[in-house]
Amino acid sequence: MKYFTKDHEWVRVDGDEAYVGITEYAAKELGDITYVELPREGSDLIVGDTLGVVESVKAASDVYSPISGTVIAVNKHAEDDPSIINQSPEEKGWLCKLDNIDLIEMDDLMDDKDYAKYLKEIAH
Repeated sequence: MKYFTKDHEWVRVDGDEAYVGITEYAAKELGDITYVELPREGSDLIVGDTLGVVESVKAASDVYSPISGTVIAVNKHAEDDPSIINQSPEEKGWLCKLDNIDLIEMDDLMDDKDYAKYLKEIAH
């Protein structure tokens, strides 16, 4: 199951680990992504920490961690070819993988339905 933030990050929990990235909405808003700065493996993040930067031809945008955890992997493919984030933002375009996550923090995030409703609200 995927969860979302109002800043358009997503998190998908897989056992004791979680994948984090930016949403399809964020990728579309940014346009063609040309550069991504990912966190260092081994770094500890708490909710709201900047975990990286995504740059496009339009803008640079900080990416914030939706949950706390320790970075155990970064997506080297996204680093080498940032356009993968535009092509598959919520699958192949993940940014980092965390462990030592706190599942209680998921309660503060939106599920698919709530996020879809939120997108409709901000579109007006």
